[in-house]
Amino acid sequence: MVFTLTSLAVGLLAVLVFYKAVIYPAFISPLSKIPNAHWSVPITPAWMLWKRFTSRNNRTIQAVHEKLGPIVRLGPSEISINCVEGGIKAVYTGGFEKHDWYPRVFASFGTVSMFTMVGSKTHANRKRMLSNIYSKSTLQTSLHLRIVSNAVIFDRLLPILDKAASSGTSMDVHDLNQGLTMDFVSSYLFGLQNGTKFLQNDSLRKHWLHLYMCRKPFEFYSQEVPYLDGWLRRIGLRVVPKYCDEANAMLDAWALDLCDKGEQSIASTDPGVEPIVYKQLKQSLDKISTKNGEAKPDRVQQRLDIACELYDQLTAGFETSAVALTYLFWQVSRNQDIQDKLREELLTLNPPVSYPKTAELPPAKAIDSLSFLEAIVTETLRLHAPIPGIQPRVTPSPSCTLVGYADIPPNTRVSAQGYSLHRNPEVFPDPESWQPKRWLEAENSPADLEEKRRWFWAFGSGGRMCVGKMKLAVAAIYTNFRTTIVNDDKIEAIDAYTVKPEGDKLILNFARI
Repeated sequence: MVFTLTSLAVGLLAVLVFYKAVIYPAFISPLSKIPNAHWSVPITPAWMLWKRFTSRNNRTIQAVHEKLGPIVRLGPSEISINCVEGGIKAVYTGGFEKHDWYPRVFASFGTVSMFTMVGSKTHANRKRMLSNIYSKSTLQTSLHLRIVSNAVIFDRLLPILDKAASSGTSMDVHDLNQGLTMDFVSSYLFGLQNGTKFLQNDSLRKHWLHLYMCRKPFEFYSQEVPYLDGWLRRIGLRVVPKYCDEANAMLDAWALDLCDKGEQSIASTDPGVEPIVYKQLKQSLDKISTKNGEAKPDRVQQRLDIACELYDQLTAGFETSAVALTYLFWQVSRNQDIQDKLREELLTLNPPVSYPKTAELPPAKAIDSLSFLEAIVTETLRLHAPIPGIQPRVTPSPSCTLVGYADIPPNTRVSAQGYSLHRNPEVFPDPESWQPKRWLEAENSPADLEEKRRWFWAFGSGGRMCVGKMKLAVAAIYTNFRTTIVNDDKIEAIDAYTVKPEGDKLILNFARI
């Protein structure tokens, strides 16, 4: 009798497990109505995990959207959307919280930045601290940014290119772009005096880039299986090599050193020294402490919070802009007629960005108003988005409706990706071709342009400074030089959250105009 009851209990438990693990998710759950990317996804995430482990996330998701439509199921509790109405508009402007994927991947110093905060309220509070310093009006009129721009463009970048042109030496512009964008961003965050000088210091730049990039192949583990490495380390095994930990420690020390230099300069009002972003964040955090009734801010924790925030802005700002510039130079170098038309427009600036320097830079607003330059930058960001990968959120309680599917349960991981949004042939005909004219008013009706802008998602909702420094660099280069391709082998982008050329290079020749 006891044996019979035990057998019955085991049988009932097995049936319950089978129901919860197979029957319910595959046939009864509201998610079961959504098209499956693969037959196995209702019961296991293994198929999608394998695609991500083998660096095929973006292209796989794009392929299933092309086949199955604007919403697909990627796992037992994961869906992907690829439309504006009822899709990204509902998720990304509708208050859906971020998935804990963000702090797992991008958090540092034991704390979180604005980008990695999963709570919308804490994110909004941090964003308010910095919104003014990154507003379009501030960036266009900032004396600090103007001083940085003059120094980086006239004193660093253009002399390097002029020397290469005079000697007939070709250059790896992807490597150069990473130095250029790091110098720009670090100097605005911490002050020109304290920022990096990567353009002038090849060995330091290459060493730093090695530390930063050597960790990239192992991001999958923190993104998708965050506990695996910890479990394996307990038994003496690891999937993330020790040198990644060492690189992280060195990068953390470097970021803290930049912050400490900013702190030492915080009393300065000299626009060439004052650490404008560091100062704004520090003062804002002090005000919050006072508002919360703290007699004295926790300086140790505050130092880490500032380092986490500014390290995130620094690395994201340099990496994305460098990739976008590389692909822009590649496309413009492939299309000499477009290069000629771009130069013609750049020469209308008053004064032009001529080298050797004959005048100060033209107003940032004037550069920003150049329509053909704007079209080239926008089309490059569409086809070669530096961050084409998923942006995970979680669905709210008790349920929601997405793309016409109701009762989607809470805590379902939902993502969109720029890679797919930018390849909708109904919005962007012949989407794999680079056509700046897509963005010109003379070539499109107002309704068509508005629809394209609704589907454009290269930097999410940010990127003003990134786009601004890209435009300035393009104006400086193509006012003075003609570029032609020497070697673009493996220029195709890797499949990742943040991309770069597979060959990690683009070799161009520069000729003085």
